[in-house]
Amino acid sequence: MERATLAPDLTLSRIVYGLWRVMDDVSDPRNVEAKLEACLEQGITTLDLADIYGHYLAESALGGAFRTAPHLRDRVEIVTKCGIVLPGGPVPARVKHYDTSARHIRTSVEASLSKMRIERIDLLLLHRPDPFMDPGETARALETLVAEGKVRALGVSNFAPHDWTLLEAALSLPLVTNQIEVSLTAPQAFLDGRTAFLQARGIRPMAWSPLGRGAIFGPGNPRLGEALDEIARRHRTGRAAVALAWLLAHPSGLLPVIGTNRPERIREVAEATKVDMDRQTWFELLAAATGQEMP
Repeated sequence: MERATLAPDLTLSRIVYGLWRVMDDVSDPRNVEAKLEACLEQGITTLDLADIYGHYLAESALGGAFRTAPHLRDRVEIVTKCGIVLPGGPVPARVKHYDTSARHIRTSVEASLSKMRIERIDLLLLHRPDPFMDPGETARALETLVAEGKVRALGVSNFAPHDWTLLEAALSLPLVTNQIEVSLTAPQAFLDGRTAFLQARGIRPMAWSPLGRGAIFGPGNPRLGEALDEIARRHRTGRAAVALAWLLAHPSGLLPVIGTNRPERIREVAEATKVDMDRQTWFELLAAATGQEMP
């Protein structure tokens, strides 16, 4: 599978595997290992997590897989996030809130390293823009973690352009990605300037929920379903591969983050790299998704 260079010393697989639902299926610890093996068979080497996933347990589940199958650690890149605080978690909280203070960032990163049984996070993302952020304090905390070798590269998630520029102005290190919601059921980032903002800076976005939380498989948009099925028939694949190919074809070099819990679906979505998505087919799917032709 094609690789994506985000920084001089950081390359990720073009499709990323997200573990936000990994706690749905941990009755047998080998289930996590099986998913990782299925990813690696398809060239998917990058894993995406967050401290809060699985109500703070997903990173430990991955650490358990590394404990029982230590050979997997050196074959993958780890992306994780911090900055959201949930009630009932390890940090006392009355309400859900965001925390990008130096203390919270360090505490979260140290806990993530311990849970995953790793020495360095390849890519650390701030999970949400924090309206209470002190950009200078946040930037210094992030830079210190990189200097200590605990984090390789920095990015953000769900940031609007103004949030990006606020943090970027305080950093001496580059931000290498913004993980945003993009799919055929949520194509707004291609239309409202968020993707263009990143393209102008040579930044590859990451896309969460690239299959629209499974909506592309349902009956909600018959026109889109028919278009996906027709293209899938031509390429002898399924809807998921076509929907991902639509994202992969975009000139921004976007990296979809898939989240299926089924190894067989992992193998199917990897077929996206083999689907020929020309310009007219891309617009055909966009029109089907939005319900209107280009103006």
